[in-house]
Amino acid sequence: MNKLPRYKQVQVISALVEGNSVNGTVRMTDVSKPTILKLIADLGKVCAEYQDKTLRNLPCQRIQADEIWNFCYAKARNVPEEKRGQFGYGDVWTWVALCADTKLVPCWRVGRRDWWTGWTFIKDLSSRLAGRIQLTTDGNKTYFYAVKDAFHGGVDYAILHKIYGRELGDERRYSPPQCVGAHGHQVLGNPDPQHISTSYVERQNLTMRMSMRRFTRLTNAHSKKVENLVHSIAIHYLHYNFVRINQALRVTPAMAAGVAKRLWSVEDMVGLLSC
Repeated sequence: MNKLPRYKQVQVISALVEGNSVNGTVRMTDVSKPTILKLIADLGKVCAEYQDKTLRNLPCQRIQADEIWNFCYAKARNVPEEKRGQFGYGDVWTWVALCADTKLVPCWRVGRRDWWTGWTFIKDLSSRLAGRIQLTTDGNKTYFYAVKDAFHGGVDYAILHKIYGRELGDERRYSPPQCVGAHGHQVLGNPDPQHISTSYVERQNLTMRMSMRRFTRLTNAHSKKVENLVHSIAIHYLHYNFVRINQALRVTPAMAAGVAKRLWSVEDMVGLLSC
């Protein structure tokens, strides 16, 4: 059976992590679409497994969490009647945690915006941390119960409530209303008011939209299958954590958190396939 050469694998993944679509990558690299999708699936699995094993006992002290929306197959209003209510058709949410100091993403969870997904996400986050943290989230009520259950009180937790201006009447909006203020609210422990913020994780959400074509708004670029979305997110976060240098830190988030001792390359990512 023919196997895609290593240098071609590197070309394909390099194109994808810089925000190119699968079809665009086909044209750029002259690699067939089925081959690219298989590479995404194979590499996505090992990227998820590697980070699940490696991102443990982390020294993070300030964590921000948020959810980012996209859709699979079709937008919710266009999903056929026989597929409505099935996960993977319509709205899909990615729950993301980020360390405000190292910019490391210790964990994420793809699912619905419901209690179960939120609880498993926060439970996973709590298992990866070495000590007590300050956690900030938005006002999603799921977080309140999940944090209390997962951390058993051993956390300084605050909610950031944002205040938005009026919408633009009947005019079609292409972005959220303007944020005109924010109010931090202490929930558990003794969070430092100066660090009650979700700015870094919201900026990381922008990085996701810029770096993964599947998340780009106002285009027809979206995941047809939720499995491909899950694999692509795992690849994105390995690249973000281990390969991409943070401009403010001058190192990768993994290096800043002490998880990696050197700068990775895309070839190192692809090399996980042979480990």
